[in-house]
Amino acid sequence: MYDDHSELPRASARPYTRSRLLPPYRGVIAVDAKDFTGLPAIEHEVVSRAVPELLRLSLDRAGLAALWEDRKFSATTGDGYVIGCDPSLLPFVIHPWLYTLQEVLTEYNVHSLGAAPIRLRVSLHVGPLPDTGDEFGGNGTARNDTHRLLDSRPAKAVLAGSRSITQVVAVLSERCYQDAVASGYTGRHPDHFIEVPATVDGKRFAQQAWIYVPQPSGPLEDRHVLGEAADEGPGPDVHPQARPDGVRDVVRTTNRAPRGNINTGTVHGGQSVANHHVAGDQVGGNKAGKVRGYQGDRVHGDKNQGRS
Repeated sequence: MYDDHSELPRASARPYTRSRLLPPYRGVIAVDAKDFTGLPAIEHEVVSRAVPELLRLSLDRAGLAALWEDRKFSATTGDGYVIGCDPSLLPFVIHPWLYTLQEVLTEYNVHSLGAAPIRLRVSLHVGPLPDTGDEFGGNGTARNDTHRLLDSRPAKAVLAGSRSITQVVAVLSERCYQDAVASGYTGRHPDHFIEVPATVDGKRFAQQAWIYVPQPSGPLEDRHVLGEAADEGPGPDVHPQARPDGVRDVVRTTNRAPRGNINTGTVHGGQSVANHHVAGDQVGGNKAGKVRGYQGDRVHGDKNQGRS
């Protein structure tokens, strides 16, 4: 019987059996084109080829040509692209590159008549990833999480809910945000970023993340995807239910008070208030319990007017 195993790939050491050096820390940049699968098949190759070229051009314009030339790993994903980079460059990736990418995509979409417009979701993360120098380089948890963030509900919903002038929606991992933004190294104030709970439909993935939109449009202050991150947690009338995928649903409940307010909770933790019998100004919008983020409430005049 043939039993020569010399040509079989050698398995690496099993985890948790001995200590080894960590791989180098890498910044990870991943992008996906909006509505790629909905395009006619004939346009798929055009978009797949255009995305890395738009990334290269925008990095060059932002003064980051070296990041593209010295990328630690890269790969196409069909509807997107992923790059590994020196993590010290992440503050410059967040700003000015994301804004420059917005400008480059705007130019492309305006001047590429007949071509499908390209609007991108971008995710940024950092973590230890191996540099093997071949097609298998850059594989690891940090890269997997980068793609999960890219597919997260908030990233998709914010881009889908934005107007056509918004070409880029970025989602930063908590670690990327803390290291590059909260630390003060990025040329953007933390108030430009919205904290969100990043979950992915059908995946056991749930992390805190941060949304950044270089050119916002639409009613971002009412964006339901902020979820519980816009509150201090569910109120007493919001009851989380467990789902098989580990993501919590919230049951909609309605409370009634005679000649008072009708208070209805929403699926994502917001509140709408209707006041039919008590004098005073109407309050509308999303109640958000955090100072960071966008607030939807505006109260004009004396809200106590008419009360005894």
